[in-house]
Amino acid sequence: MVEDLSVRLKAYEGRPAVLGGRGKDPVNSPMIRHWCEAMGDTNPAYTGPDAVAPPAMLQVWTMGGLSGHETRSPAYDELLALLDGAGCTSVVATDCEQEYLRALRPGDEITFDSVIESVSERKTTRLGTGYFVTTRMDVRVGEELVGTHRFRILKYAPAHAPRTPSSGTPLSGTPSHRTPSSTASPPRERPRRPRPVVNRDNAGFWEGISQHRLLIQRCADCATLRLPWLPGCNACGTAAWDTVEASGEGVVYSYVVMHHPPFPAFDPPYAVGLVELAEGVRMVSNVIGVPCDKVRIGLPVRLEFVRCDEELELPVFRAAEEGVVSA
Repeated sequence: MVEDLSVRLKAYEGRPAVLGGRGKDPVNSPMIRHWCEAMGDTNPAYTGPDAVAPPAMLQVWTMGGLSGHETRSPAYDELLALLDGAGCTSVVATDCEQEYLRALRPGDEITFDSVIESVSERKTTRLGTGYFVTTRMDVRVGEELVGTHRFRILKYAPAHAPRTPSSGTPLSGTPSHRTPSSTASPPRERPRRPRPVVNRDNAGFWEGISQHRLLIQRCADCATLRLPWLPGCNACGTAAWDTVEASGEGVVYSYVVMHHPPFPAFDPPYAVGLVELAEGVRMVSNVIGVPCDKVRIGLPVRLEFVRCDEELELPVFRAAEEGVVSA
């Protein structure tokens, strides 16, 4: 049965996912400015009369917004429905690859087509068992190919189904009463948190975390600080770098409170913050030490290291006492 499903899934390789797609807006200066402000990117190439768009914005110009794209093909929807029917109802984006063939400039009108490039064999991951689906989008201006965007998702059946209240399960806040003859089920072992991806570009960062040090890269040429770690300076392009240790002080620059989707290793709701460190760089991590509905932009936080299990320790940010809003 699994083999039959794999054959049916493989039949979708090479079929279109989007045909004749058009960007909802031309490449434009306001969106470039918003991107650069959010990313803290001050490269002068992205401003002025001869500005170009940051290459990493390639996917931005193809996004369909809340209304989506009217040109998505039936084949892609059929593929997702087939996976849903096989129990692979959960989805997570795993990675993307982009290739840039020329710079985009304000006024460029974007068109694109997307194809289902590959569907993997059945894979078992920490999240669950399922299939990796890769699409390839070719982005054009007129007839000219300007970039390629590969996007990979995992459609999977969760390894641990989230607990749902039943008729015999009390709702939150309701006390539970058992008779002496009641027997409690043994507690289920809590799933481990996903592992960070460690590679040659960021291994030094994670080595610092293991020593309870938050290390920020510093360009050896122009001294620009950068976090997350990158193989080269985004200000001057120099590959050489050293590090400075962060003080651990910061403020919440932006945040989101996660309620959905449920994931066994996490207990929603919880706050994920974009924290601006005293050194001027920003990083994403959990904000703890305060109810998630009390997290606010500008909330002072301090670095802390939390051990998740015997192998994993992560940097988080605890709300500073003077910044906590009482309930």
